[in-house]
Amino acid sequence: MTQIKLASFNVNSVKARLPRLLEWLKNSNPDVVLLQELKCLEKDFPFEALFDAGYNSAVYGQKTYNGVAILSKFKIEDVVKGLPGEDEQARYIEGLISVAGQAIRVSSIYVPNGGGDLMPSETLETSKKFLYKLDFYDRLRVHLSSLLPFDEIQIFGGDFNVAAEEIDLYDPKSFEGQILFHPLERQKFRSLLNLGLIDSYRATQAKSQAFSWWDYRGGSWQHNKGARIDYLLTSPLAADKITATAIEDKGVRDREKPSDHCPVCVTLTL
Repeated sequence: MTQIKLASFNVNSVKARLPRLLEWLKNSNPDVVLLQELKCLEKDFPFEALFDAGYNSAVYGQKTYNGVAILSKFKIEDVVKGLPGEDEQARYIEGLISVAGQAIRVSSIYVPNGGGDLMPSETLETSKKFLYKLDFYDRLRVHLSSLLPFDEIQIFGGDFNVAAEEIDLYDPKSFEGQILFHPLERQKFRSLLNLGLIDSYRATQAKSQAFSWWDYRGGSWQHNKGARIDYLLTSPLAADKITATAIEDKGVRDREKPSDHCPVCVTLTL
């Protein structure tokens, strides 16, 4: 049997966090990493440094904002950049790797936050950014549903910018009806699970409260005022092979100049 460790990590600028990223890769030693919020064009991505660390890279970049990537100790093939439909934002990348004779499809996903300043005539529910978030979820659902019939292990990971349940927020009452916990975005996230996908962390740790994101402001990390908004969703074939899950916050979020997120991980036994 072969074990493979996969992780998802919103790095919040791959260039600014490269020392932290390389440090974590060395300590955690994942086989495949799904990165979000690169904030750089592909030509500016640190391919060489990551190759020296043992990883091939597939990148869909964008200047200043967004950007997603796949890092893998294995060859990455059949790379897809972007969801079907017109969209200039680099928020989705997909690739296929082969491990122990089995095909594994992975996707790195950066769902829009959906928040921001509102115009005087706007509500959150009518704002362009929030509606774009809901539309992104719809397009993501359609695309993932087209992949699920394939006879392969599938892991769809990333920053989904939503806390699925009350346990996934430090204070759900204060977030009710707000970004990260709005009923409409939670419904869209559940629509992904209703395809048959499994929230790998919650499937293995049903009652554990752990967070993957803490705001930089207000001492959120120090007071553990966080949210679990980063997920590794698995197809049923992959879910049957889960042997461990983890949220690796210590030694990552508490370092100097960290991302505001920490990695979420799943280990499969093939």
